[in-house]
Amino acid sequence: METTSRVAGETGPAAQGVPGARRAVDGFLMAAFPWYGLDAAFTGPRWLMQVGTAADGTVEHGSTGHGVEPSLRGETGPDGQSFAVVVTVASRPVRRSADGTGVLEATSVSTAAWLAGSGLLSCSWPLEMELALRQDWLDQQTGVAWELADDLGGSGWNTLSLPVDGVPTDFHYRESEYGWVLAGSAQEGVHIGAYGRGMSAYGLGFGVVKDITEYDA
Repeated sequence: METTSRVAGETGPAAQGVPGARRAVDGFLMAAFPWYGLDAAFTGPRWLMQVGTAADGTVEHGSTGHGVEPSLRGETGPDGQSFAVVVTVASRPVRRSADGTGVLEATSVSTAAWLAGSGLLSCSWPLEMELALRQDWLDQQTGVAWELADDLGGSGWNTLSLPVDGVPTDFHYRESEYGWVLAGSAQEGVHIGAYGRGMSAYGLGFGVVKDITEYDA
């Protein structure tokens, strides 16, 4: 899979935006690509998560949240949460690392799928699981998410058509007991991933965020 997700400091659940670990809007304003979120049909709360950057500080991806921010508190079960997170990933070719000693792999739809899958896991916690076992569970499930993202044509995925800037677009889509994940590409040189719980993916639409500062209100 062509992805930057194995490059240190760029991706993974921490860079994705674990609930409560938001950065200021400044990081989003530094991006050289457009951000995506749910379109105007969604009228609920909107909030920022984190951006992921390369070693040279270039913004590679970031996430915008919609609905009620997910919580890892044990008393908050999956049935009590309703949110959708949209991950925007810049489309990048294979390129040299900032220090010139290596190569950064290209980004792809698989990159968006991996970020969305790991993001969903970062805000999931089986209620019957002890705290001491969570990291083992997270490592195991993250490995599964990686394998799924590397096989978008496999049986683990279905096709779901949703509007992107008003244009019907095919996404790779899958559901699990923890929520849903989807991934596809936009017309603006970016890949889109999304994940959520308690909010159906079937009625969603995506659009360019015209003013990202509105998410930081």
